[in-house]
Amino acid sequence: MKKFIALVVLAAGVALSGAALAQDKPPEAPAKAEATTTTVTETVKVDAKAGTATETVKVEQKTEAAATPTPDKGDTAFMYIATVLVILMTIPGLALFYGGLVRSKNMLSVLMQVFVCFAMIAILWAVYGYSVAFTGGNPFFGSLDKLFMKGITPESVGATFSKGVVIPEYLFFAFQLTFAAITPALIVGAFAERMKFSAVLLFLAIWFTFSSLPIAHMVWYWDGPDAITDEKTLESVTAAAGWLWAKGALDFAGGTVVHINAGVAGLVAAYVLGKRIGYGKESFAPHNLPLTMVGASLLWVGWFGFNAGSNLEANGVAASAFVATILATAAATLSWLAFEWMLKGKPSMLGGASGAVAGLVAITPACGFVGPMGGIVIGLVAGAVCLWGVSGLKRMLGADDALDVFGIHGVGGVVGALLTGVFAAPSLGGSGIFDYVANAASPEYSIGGQVVTQAIGVVTTIVWSGVVAFVALMIVKMVIGLRVTPEEEREGLDTTYHGEAAYKL
Repeated sequence: MKKFIALVVLAAGVALSGAALAQDKPPEAPAKAEATTTTVTETVKVDAKAGTATETVKVEQKTEAAATPTPDKGDTAFMYIATVLVILMTIPGLALFYGGLVRSKNMLSVLMQVFVCFAMIAILWAVYGYSVAFTGGNPFFGSLDKLFMKGITPESVGATFSKGVVIPEYLFFAFQLTFAAITPALIVGAFAERMKFSAVLLFLAIWFTFSSLPIAHMVWYWDGPDAITDEKTLESVTAAAGWLWAKGALDFAGGTVVHINAGVAGLVAAYVLGKRIGYGKESFAPHNLPLTMVGASLLWVGWFGFNAGSNLEANGVAASAFVATILATAAATLSWLAFEWMLKGKPSMLGGASGAVAGLVAITPACGFVGPMGGIVIGLVAGAVCLWGVSGLKRMLGADDALDVFGIHGVGGVVGALLTGVFAAPSLGGSGIFDYVANAASPEYSIGGQVVTQAIGVVTTIVWSGVVAFVALMIVKMVIGLRVTPEEEREGLDTTYHGEAAYKL
């Protein structure tokens, strides 16, 4: 155990030294401007009884400084609720969804992996994750300026997507922490029932450091809208932003950052670990579908915090994201069930739950950019494509992705990211792209051009996550080993690794 802890610390240290190469100044809330006094020279005519003369006088004009923006209590309360909802998605939502899908002898092991992953990532986020993801550095990594949460106080604020609107930085930190935690937790489903608990933690810590954080920085980091006043400042903000943000990639709540990122890592892990003993010969049916249904329902509820909360403000855009999330999820549920009914003869509860998650995944990158009808179309497509992803595509790939992490999150994330480029078009009911110089939606939008940009984001995430996942798995395999013994796998991980059983027989 001491060796494992030392390895985790070593992995974190390597990440910190790598991020130290980026030493730019982190973004800050707009500083309070000082009042200025301007001296203006005026020439006036003086009309005296003796005649007319001119006289030059100096007039001082004092300009009051604009007040520093302060958080609105409504926005703050909204973000508290959104943050709690995302925590609900992970623990207990994701944990129960996954737990019901495995065999009873591995139920607690999956719950444990998701639960402890959340706790571990929360600490890593505070130590260095937030700084690497959300401070200025280079296009791929942030700096270490906020290492150990340096400079974050009750008075510090974070920018939103509207000029002059801010929220407490502590709250922004906590909201983004929940995204950071659920992303590696999603991967757990791909290697369920066959990976050592210590290996799970070490692998997720390394992958989080070198894949989750850089992708978040590339997609979401910028200096905020208040830094943009004209074309020159827009160029400056773009030059300092994350690589994919600067290219114009749209990802409202994590299609690339969360779902494609985790889905690809899960697929790589499934290949590296190999298939479970008896895969394709024995029954691997879910042991408790009611729990899976409960987990899926909690995911659906919590996802409103995930998507609407990503707007960072309680306004009409958040409401639009909320509605798009409802409709896309409903459409994907019906789409999955309809195709399953036609292909297999019966619609299943597992199919309904899986379709709902597929719709939630696909609408995530698009929710703040598309209209209600665009959300429905995205859901309908996602339901059908993800059903193929967990059946036909899964057979083609030949990997034992135990709980279909790639088939739902990877495939659904790709569908959503690409269709965001289509349905964000104003001509199709979308919002288009906001022009912060004009402070209005840009009148220009190219569907083809934006889809190409979205594809660049998708490919970048796939390659980056896949390479990091493979290297991380090889490191863990060489140091402590990846897979449990055949005897442990047959007995079940609940008793062999945790000394407990989910159910008393």
